[in-house]
Amino acid sequence: MDSRLQHQPVELGASVRADGVDFGVWAPNAATVDVVLLDAGGARIHRLKSDSDGVHSGFVQGLEAGVRYQCSLDGGPRYPDPRSRYQPEGVHGPSEVIDLSRFEWTDHDWPGIRNQNLSIYEVHVGTYTPEGTLRALTEQLAHIRELGIRVIELMPVADFPGRWNWGYDGVAMYAPSRNYGRPEDLQQFVDKAHQHGLAVILDVVYNHLGPDGNYLRNFSDSYFTDQHTTPWGEAVNYDGSESRFVRDFAIDNAVHWI
Repeated sequence: MDSRLQHQPVELGASVRADGVDFGVWAPNAATVDVVLLDAGGARIHRLKSDSDGVHSGFVQGLEAGVRYQCSLDGGPRYPDPRSRYQPEGVHGPSEVIDLSRFEWTDHDWPGIRNQNLSIYEVHVGTYTPEGTLRALTEQLAHIRELGIRVIELMPVADFPGRWNWGYDGVAMYAPSRNYGRPEDLQQFVDKAHQHGLAVILDVVYNHLGPDGNYLRNFSDSYFTDQHTTPWGEAVNYDGSESRFVRDFAIDNAVHWI
């Protein structure tokens, strides 16, 4: 296999440990990256250490899930984490440290489904119910199953600017939209769907990103390329210079949702 196409996982984003939180940010454009922690005591700055690949990382002891934070490059403006798991104040606001392991799954006996003769129902979370939330959609699962549906396909849930959106110009690729609920609400939706005999698949977008709230270029010019053209905006750099981390961004994202 071409070594350029091999996936080499990198621990990026905010990862909760037993005694604190690991932070990792790929920002080869920046000489320094600071994680700015926002809590009742004000803003605390934690300088990350960089390596030769442009990855800045560090551990903050005693930190727990729920704290909000931003990334400052070279002491400049603060941006959301490119791998933020949740944007409680929208795509321009601070990120929130999320611990996905806290959720207690009840679907351990879920057998999965065969890929033959499936009836797939594509659902837009924001318009299926008056509330437009995952919690409200969860209450409709029994009805959806009664229709003979076996698979629910959620239209893109990655967070986007504004209140209403089809999801195809998402920018916070690792964060379910705060309009639809919290990450735990998505976990609960999948868990309940399995109880009703329903599988869940996601519509995802990896060939472009929306322009509003897209801060990736601030972290690295290598996320995008002019070697290809698309009708939706800048092409994503999956095969050019420094593209390994860009491929990792998409591959790790798929693994994250699973």
